[in-house]
Amino acid sequence: MNQPAPSRQEAIIEIRAGAGGQEAAIFATDLFNMYKRYAQTKGWGVEVIDSNSTDIGGYKSVTFELKGSGVYMKMQNESGVHRVQRVPKTERSGRVHTSTATVAVLPKATEREVNIRPDELEVTFSRAGGPGGQNVNKVETAVRVLHKPSGIVVSSRQERSQQRNREKAMEILRSKLLEIERLQAHGLLTDERRKQIGTGDRSEKIRTYNFSQDRITDHRIKKSWGNIDRIMNGNLDPIFEALATRIKTS
Repeated sequence: MNQPAPSRQEAIIEIRAGAGGQEAAIFATDLFNMYKRYAQTKGWGVEVIDSNSTDIGGYKSVTFELKGSGVYMKMQNESGVHRVQRVPKTERSGRVHTSTATVAVLPKATEREVNIRPDELEVTFSRAGGPGGQNVNKVETAVRVLHKPSGIVVSSRQERSQQRNREKAMEILRSKLLEIERLQAHGLLTDERRKQIGTGDRSEKIRTYNFSQDRITDHRIKKSWGNIDRIMNGNLDPIFEALATRIKTS
């Protein structure tokens, strides 16, 4: 029997920069660091699986795994569009910009839960850029996997070996396919939802981070919090607890 998703000890998180160019990539990086600091306060493990950076260092996308007690239960309500309103460091006129990033949270699936046939896959390899020394640039260790029946594409380039990157990419793919199965079983899978799972995109705006007004607002429960710097530094429990209580009773 499959382990119920909320009790799972591992989750895969995808963050993608949305509208807003370089500022959106910086915001995506801020969200990753926020979740990383929160994970550290909980004693969770954090492992980056794949990332794609801009020229100035922000993440166009980053996929990472969290491991620890209550991981998925805590993180499951973070999926959606996160919006930031602030004056970018590169803005000389002091004008407030609005940018977005999307977050997708998936319970990690096992091989036993999702059966994928080899003939359903198209696997390609390339040289990985980024940290890891000369090895990453000389050897084709980065892995890209296309699941032909669903059209879902996943990749991993953080590990030093091709085999380890392939294993990580398959973990992401299994988790996405398991989420599709779960939604189908509950009659909740639409074409748009399937596309969202495949790309990490979410159309629903769930939260706004307004730096000029020192306020974070979660639009699902219509509640706001001040001291935005403290929250961005990983103090997420007040938001998570409010969401868990309100969503459970709604």
